[in-house]
Amino acid sequence: MVPVKKEDLRTLVTETTKEVYEELTPHLVQLINQTHRNPSLTEAQKQDEISIHMMGYVKSCTNEIIIEVLAEILGLEDEDEE
Repeated sequence: MVPVKKEDLRTLVTETTKEVYEELTPHLVQLINQTHRNPSLTEAQKQDEISIHMMGYVKSCTNEIIIEVLAEILGLEDEDEE
């Protein structure tokens, strides 16, 4: 869908955001669980690691959202779909 109005773009971005966050969340949960179970880290270190995981998660989601929305607008396909 190529948006023709700002509301169409908003809808595209919102739907893409939901999909990307749902797709990437399991990996974040896995990283957090591994960090919690790491006996070599103090509680403060665990919290620092989790904060880093969260920042990486948000960055990855943001990048993927931008890529997906632009690809949709520009009609770009993945290399394996060609």
